[in-house]
Amino acid sequence: MPPTARALARETVTASILAAARARLTDEGPSQLSLRAVARDVGMVSSAVYRYFPSRDDLLTALLVADYDELGAAVEDADRAAGPDPGARWVAACRAIRQWSVTHPGDFALLYGSPVPGYVAPRETIEPASRTTFVLVRVVADAVASGAAAPETGDGTDRRPGSPTAPTAAPGVAGPAVADAVASLRATDVELPDEVLVRTLMAWSTVFGSISFELFGHFVGSVSDGAAYFDQVVARLADDLGFAARF
Repeated sequence: MPPTARALARETVTASILAAARARLTDEGPSQLSLRAVARDVGMVSSAVYRYFPSRDDLLTALLVADYDELGAAVEDADRAAGPDPGARWVAACRAIRQWSVTHPGDFALLYGSPVPGYVAPRETIEPASRTTFVLVRVVADAVASGAAAPETGDGTDRRPGSPTAPTAAPGVAGPAVADAVASLRATDVELPDEVLVRTLMAWSTVFGSISFELFGHFVGSVSDGAAYFDQVVARLADDLGFAARF
């Protein structure tokens, strides 16, 4: 059954509120987000906005879900368009993360910046938040499964798990990290050796950490070309994971 006129009108107003809130994220930051201010931006009285979002936390949750889904869709599309080669997929997915982030710095700050005081994200944000991460994990898993995860680097180190020359995680670190990662992947069909899983977690955090440094001004005076530097990071992370980045 097609949506009613009332439902369509509600969707339109909801979209307008979310768009105004996203603009506020860029101008003021997540911690300053106010329903009253957003109401003014869309030409509504605050009491009317409360009919769509009963509280600031409800609005933040809706923004988180929308942003995570938008980022996840962009990364999934880039992965599909890159073809079967894991190195090309890795580059495409990582570049898509950065491109979305630099285009939406306020939204990135909401997703990966400092926590908003007094707000705790509910469980409904977990699945959307996982979309981007699972793309990166899937690329690595497919590289391992296909044998494309190259076992040897220029220094003669064989990176395959179990190899006598494979680097290992620091004592006391790998166990808890792997346990948490395995728990997060339990609902999927992804299986990775412990060492590869730890390296994937390190790569994931480095990708987002590099973007965070760029967007929050920590590279000023050190990095003049954020895109070129990011590509270097992506290439070295791929090497650490055992395959070559394909640009």
